[in-house]
Amino acid sequence: MSTTLSVNTESPSSLDADAVVVGYHSGGDAPEPASGAHSVDAAFAGGLGSTLSLLGASGAPEEVHTIASLGAVKAPVVVAVGLGPAPAEGPVDSDVLSRAAGAALRSLSSRPEGAGRVVLALPATTADQAGAVALGAELGSYSFDRYRTGEKAEKKAALPAASLTVVSEADGADDAVERAAVLAQAVSFTRDLVNTAPADLVPEDLAAAAQEIAQQTGLEIEVLDERALAEGGYGGLTGVGQGSANPPRLVRLAYSHPEATKTVAFVGKGITFDSGGLSLKPSGGMESMKSDMSGAASVLAAMRAISSLGLKVNAIGYLTVAENMPSGTAQRPSDVLSIYGGKTVEVLNTDAEGRLVMADGLVRAHEDQPDLIVDIATLTGAQLVALGTRVFAVMSNDNSVRDEIVAAATAEGEASWPMPLPAELRAGLNSSVADIANVAAERWGGMLSAGIFLQEFIEEGTKWAHLDIAGPSFNQGGPHGYTSKGGTGAGTRTLVRIAEDYARKQ
Repeated sequence: MSTTLSVNTESPSSLDADAVVVGYHSGGDAPEPASGAHSVDAAFAGGLGSTLSLLGASGAPEEVHTIASLGAVKAPVVVAVGLGPAPAEGPVDSDVLSRAAGAALRSLSSRPEGAGRVVLALPATTADQAGAVALGAELGSYSFDRYRTGEKAEKKAALPAASLTVVSEADGADDAVERAAVLAQAVSFTRDLVNTAPADLVPEDLAAAAQEIAQQTGLEIEVLDERALAEGGYGGLTGVGQGSANPPRLVRLAYSHPEATKTVAFVGKGITFDSGGLSLKPSGGMESMKSDMSGAASVLAAMRAISSLGLKVNAIGYLTVAENMPSGTAQRPSDVLSIYGGKTVEVLNTDAEGRLVMADGLVRAHEDQPDLIVDIATLTGAQLVALGTRVFAVMSNDNSVRDEIVAAATAEGEASWPMPLPAELRAGLNSSVADIANVAAERWGGMLSAGIFLQEFIEEGTKWAHLDIAGPSFNQGGPHGYTSKGGTGAGTRTLVRIAEDYARKQ
């Protein structure tokens, strides 16, 4: 993503720019200008709100109207974006602002001349609001153009970087905007990886991307190839990866701070393409399966952001990377795998492969003696059935940890929901030949039984949480707010917030 961010305290109506973005609230006879919009609104005869009303604007959330200023303000274009009803008390919600800024920048970025120099005069009376505006604007300007060709692509590639200016007088606005820039870069990096064609991101490629990030940031890195995995007893990764011509990898990244006393470990599912293996998916079910490495991408991007922010915490990231393909060498239903550490798993369905590679990563993560292990995975289709496409599930062996992570996600504007791990579902994973089966005989509660499977690889007394991001990780519908079509980067910001929370616990 090629943008620059800055903060300015001057009146938005007087700033030299290609466009100025202002917010409007719904209610009354016409949309009402939000904080930050008054000088621009007043520059129009009769107020910009009345003009918006004539255009059918209501001020509904993410509603966007672009109007030529005709000299009323210095910028030639005014973009009015809806914020919904004005809050009865307190500031406008930060997530509302992020989504509004994202909607405005998506609109501007779609122009032939691109977004250009944009002044964001949305409500930013607090540092959090300023950061939210900056984050939404950066993410809203995201596009993935790696495979675009032709004249339009050439023209777009030649456009100058967008310049985004947040208007705010709030104390701490500069720091908040700087943090937002780091988070936006991390989320965009996750999106880039997820959107990459699976032929261009086999396990070796994802490991190479991690090595490049490690070199850029100074993170420690260890990469285990297929031989090291087999010799080390990583049966989940070896079993899932054995059907592919592209062998598996386990990547370990480490960030340390000299003053840190807390350690968090993140484990990400990195199935670079999931055909289902011999338990083959239907063709329609494979179309978005390049996104099955979203968890690993989020961990890699979060580690990059944690390093950039210099957090006072120790953080370990594991990427469990494999390609799940059918072939004469693929694992079979009824094969028994020995997970790292020795526990055995009967594979009843080769399309329930994510939990197998994650088990290896979870067991290995214990060796770092972390205060918390968090895994993140596009683990189950049942997650979409339960929570839809925009809300990810949080499960944990400790209710207070689960609630902390839901709170972290909420603070970052990522929708999540706490889910249980009912003990009675464990019996459904019993195997007649191994320690545990990888799927339950009963289909109900599939998301929960997958969480219970992972819990089997967590030692007593270790705090652990599981994030199932199967739905929110890949947007197959139309763009909305700051979310583009395709990879979304879901969970990346939550992981960074978790690390920040543990940094504050020193």
